[in-house]
Amino acid sequence: MRSVRALAVAALCWLSAYDVSLAEGPKSGGVLRMYHRDSPGSASIHEGASYSFNVPLMPIFNNLVIFNQHVAQNSVDTIVPELAESWAWSDDKKKLTFKLRNGVKWHDGKPFTSADVKCTFDLLMGKSQQKFRQNPRKSWYDQVNDVTTNGDYEASFNLKRPQPALLSLLASGYTPIYPCHVSPAEMRTKPIGTGPFKFVEFKANESIKLTKNPDYFKKGLPYLDGIEFTIVTNRSTAILGFVSGKFDMTFPTEVSIPLLKDVKSQAPNAICVVEPSNVATNIIINSSAPPFDNLDIRRALALALDRKAFISILFEGQADVGGTMQPAPAGLWAMPKEMLETIPGYGPDVNANREQARKLMQKAGYGPDKHLQIKVSTRNIPIYRDPAIILIDQLKTIYIDAELDVVDTAQWFPKVARKDYSLGLNLTGNAVDEPDQSFYENYSCESERNYTNYCNREIEKLFDQQSAETDPEKRKKLVWEIDKKLQEDVARPIILHSRTGTCWQPYVKNVTVMSNSSYNGYRYEDVWMDK
Repeated sequence: MRSVRALAVAALCWLSAYDVSLAEGPKSGGVLRMYHRDSPGSASIHEGASYSFNVPLMPIFNNLVIFNQHVAQNSVDTIVPELAESWAWSDDKKKLTFKLRNGVKWHDGKPFTSADVKCTFDLLMGKSQQKFRQNPRKSWYDQVNDVTTNGDYEASFNLKRPQPALLSLLASGYTPIYPCHVSPAEMRTKPIGTGPFKFVEFKANESIKLTKNPDYFKKGLPYLDGIEFTIVTNRSTAILGFVSGKFDMTFPTEVSIPLLKDVKSQAPNAICVVEPSNVATNIIINSSAPPFDNLDIRRALALALDRKAFISILFEGQADVGGTMQPAPAGLWAMPKEMLETIPGYGPDVNANREQARKLMQKAGYGPDKHLQIKVSTRNIPIYRDPAIILIDQLKTIYIDAELDVVDTAQWFPKVARKDYSLGLNLTGNAVDEPDQSFYENYSCESERNYTNYCNREIEKLFDQQSAETDPEKRKKLVWEIDKKLQEDVARPIILHSRTGTCWQPYVKNVTVMSNSSYNGYRYEDVWMDK
C-alpha cells in the first residue's frame, strides 16, 4: 500500500513553503556567507558525529526522503520525497520500498541509480569491502537484513522485524546517499553528491566553500550562487563579524542567550529566533575503569548536579530539564514532569541530594580529608567548555577535585569512542526526535557512539520492544519507562536540554530553524537573498 497520505501531506507542505517564497519574489544570485564554529574532522557526513558536519555538507547531498525544510517540528508526517518519488510498506511492515527518480545526476555527471542506494547502506551496515573509518550510525540499521534493488529505479529495505522509526532515520540530515563510484576516502576530502550545491574546497581551520549545482534535478533551484563558511572558533569574534556585516548568517543554533542581547543591540534589524535544539548537555562516564566503575561514585555524581544553576548561568533560565528524550512541547517523546521528578537527583532539594552524594562518596572511601582527583575532558569550543567549568565547581561539593582537559574537535570523538577518558562533559544531539536513534545509538552495548561502556541487556530488550511497537501511545509509555531506567542507572546523566539562537540579516529569506533537531534543516536549496 502506497503512502498516499504521507505524499499528500508532503506536497501540501512544499506548496505552502513555496507560496511564501513566491509571494516575496525569490531572487537568484549571491553567495551566502556564514561563520562556522569549528573545523570538522573531514568532509564526510557519514563519518561525523556533530552537526559541524551537517551544516556545511548537507547542501551537497540528497536523501531518499527528508523532513520538510520549512516545518520546524520534525515528525513522520512532515517527511517528503527527495531522491525517492514515493515509498510503500509491505502488509507485514517488514519491507519498505522506494521508487526512485530518473534523470538525477551526480555532480561529476554520472547517473544516480538504485545501486548507489544499496552501496550507501551496505557501507553503513558494514557489509561492503570498503569501510568507513568511523561509522557512528551503524546501529540505526541493525534491523535491516539487506537492501535489494529492482532495476535502476527501485530499492527495498528488508527488515528482520517491523521498525516504524526507519523512515524517520532515513529522513535525517545524517542519511545522505553516497555514490557507488567514489570511495569513502575520496568522500572525506572531495565529496560528490546530487544536491543543490557542489563542493569547491575545504581548508581545515579556515573555510569551506560550495557553489551552485546548475544541473540540480529541482528546476530553478538553488537560488544562491554558493555558500561560504569561514571557520571562526572564537564566539565573540564571530558575533562581531555578523553584526559588522561580514557574515549574512550566524552558525545555526550557536548564539547563546546572553550573546543574543549583543546582537540585537548592535544589529537591531537582524532576525533572530530562539528554539529548543534537541541537544542535551550531559556527562559521559567511563564506567569500565576506576574510579567510575564504582556505582556509588556514579550515583553520587548524578546527585551532585544543580541543574537550575547550569540553566541560570548559561542560558539565563531559557533551557529545559529532561531525560534522554527532548522535553515537551518541542519533543514528541518527553517523559511527564511528575515522572521525571521521581528520579534521584531530579528532585528540587539540591542540598538534600548532595548530602546523599557525600554519604555515597564516604562509602567509596572519600571524604573531607581525601578528595577524588580526576580530569574532566571536553571539546575545545565554548558550548562544551563553559558547562564543564560549572560541573567542576559543583563536584567540589562532594569531595571531587577536577581539572579541565580540553580536546580539539578533530580528536574529541575518536578520543571518547576509544574510551580514552575518565569523565567527560559532552553535548549529545538526537539527530532525529526518535527513540530508536537515541536509545540504540547512545546506549546499546555494541554501538560505536556508546561512549560510556554502559551495557544493560535487560534494557536493550525494552529497546527492541518499543521499536517494534506500532501503537504510538503504547510505544510512548515504553519510551518513558526506558528513559527513567537510563537515568536511574546513571548511564549518561543529562544536565539540560538547551535553547539557543540563530540570527540572519534581514535580506536573507526563507530560513527555517528546526525545534526538535539541530541536524536536519540545512539543505538551503530555496534560501535566497533580497539584495
